[in-house]
Amino acid sequence: MIDTSAFQGKTAAYYTLGCKLNFSETSTFGKMLQELGVRTAQKGERADICLINTCSVTEVADKKCRQQIHRMVRENPSAFVVVTGCYAQLEADEVAKIDGVSLVLGSDEKANLIQFLSDAWTGARDGSVSSRESGSAFFRKKTKDIKSFAPSCSRGNRTRYFLKVQDGCDYFCTYCTIPYARGFSRNPTIASLVAQAEEAVSEGGKEIVLTGVNIGDFGKTTGEHFINLVKALDGVEGIRRYRISSLEPDLLSDELISYCAQSRAFMPHFHIPLQSGSDTVLKLMHRHYDRQLFADKIHRIKELMPDAFIGVDVMVGCRGETPECFEETYEFLKALDVTQLHVFPYSERPGTSALNIPYVVSEKDKKLRSKRLLDLSDEKTIAFYQHHIGLEAEVLFEKSTRGRAMHGFTRNYIRVELSPKEADPAMDNQLVNVRLGELTADKQSLKAILL
Repeated sequence: MIDTSAFQGKTAAYYTLGCKLNFSETSTFGKMLQELGVRTAQKGERADICLINTCSVTEVADKKCRQQIHRMVRENPSAFVVVTGCYAQLEADEVAKIDGVSLVLGSDEKANLIQFLSDAWTGARDGSVSSRESGSAFFRKKTKDIKSFAPSCSRGNRTRYFLKVQDGCDYFCTYCTIPYARGFSRNPTIASLVAQAEEAVSEGGKEIVLTGVNIGDFGKTTGEHFINLVKALDGVEGIRRYRISSLEPDLLSDELISYCAQSRAFMPHFHIPLQSGSDTVLKLMHRHYDRQLFADKIHRIKELMPDAFIGVDVMVGCRGETPECFEETYEFLKALDVTQLHVFPYSERPGTSALNIPYVVSEKDKKLRSKRLLDLSDEKTIAFYQHHIGLEAEVLFEKSTRGRAMHGFTRNYIRVELSPKEADPAMDNQLVNVRLGELTADKQSLKAILL
C-alpha cells in the first residue's frame, strides 16, 4: 500500500539517459507521482525526490550515468535519490555505493517503482531503513527472472506521446548488453495498448511513437503479431500520426511495409538498424540478416513510399571490422537511398562475446570512420530536404519558448522551423499546412511558410 500523505506537496526532479523507451518510462513515472501530489521542481529549485533512469549501451553511457547521479546528488543534497534503468540493472552494487543514492531498482522492479519508492522513503523517514550515509538499498533480479512489464504511454513536457509496446530482447548480439539489462522479449496485449492510445486521445494527443527494445518481436508473451498491433492502432480515432521508433530489418515484413504505405495514420518514416554493411562483420555480430536483405527492405519501402524518411543505425570500429570491411559499409550506404545515419563507435562491454574477436580497431580509426559516415549522413539528409523545397506539407508543431522559433515535423519527418515573428503558442500540438522553404542557416531544418 502506498502512503500518499508522504508525497503531498513534495517536489521531484527527473533525468533520462538513453533511448525513447527510457523517456517514455520516466514520463510515466512523473505522471504517477504527480497524481500522488508531487510537482516537478522548477529550474534551480531543490527537489525532495530525484529519479534518474539510466542507460548502459556504451561505456560512455555508463560514464554519463555516474556523472548525472553525482550532479543530482550535489544539486539536491537532501533529496531521496532513486536510480533505475539499464545501468542500475547491470551495475547495481556499484550504483548503490555512490554517496547520496537512496534506492537502486533493476529492470523487473521498475514496474513497481512507486511502491518501492513509497516503502523505502517512508522507511528512511521513520528509521526502519538504513540512512543514506550507510549505503542505499537495491533490488535487482537476475536476467532470467525479469518478467514484469511496466506500461508506459506519456509525453512528459513534449508534444508527441511515446507508447511502450514491448520490452527486452532475445537476440543477444555479440556486442550488446541490453538483453542482460532488460531481460527477454515480452509485451502487453494489443487491447491494452489500444486503450492507452485512446487515453492519449482523451488528453489531446495527436501523434504517438511506438517504442520498445525490439518491437518487431512483439507477441512473444501474448501470441499476437506486430502487424495486428499496427492495424488495431490505426483504427484509433483521434490519433492522426504514428511513428515506429526502430525496427529490426529481419522483422520488417513486406506485409507491414505495404500496410504502412496505405494506412490512415502510420507515417512514411522508418528507423532501421543496419550496424554494418559488411556481411563478414554482420556474422561476427550475430545479426539476423545480411546486407542483401537490408537493401531489399530499403528498395521495397522506396518503391511504395518514394518520399519516406529512412534513418539507419551504424556502428563503427567494432571488433573484426578491418579497413576493408569498413569500406564495404561506406560504399553500401553511399549507394543506398536512405536519409540519415545514426553513427556511434563500438564500445567494449564487459561480459559480451565480442571480446573474443581478435581484431581490435584503434580509437583514432573509430573517430575517422565516424567522421566519414557522419559527413555522408549530412549529404544525404540535406539532399533529401532540398528535394522537398517548394512543396506543401502538413506539420505538427511543438511547444516553443515565447519569442523563439517554433519547430515541428512533416509526415515524413522533415524538421521545419517557423520564425519567431510568426510563431504562435496556439499552434502547439496543431497540424498546420505550410510551404517548405529554404534550409535554415544550420541546415537542420527547412523554413516554414504559412499558407
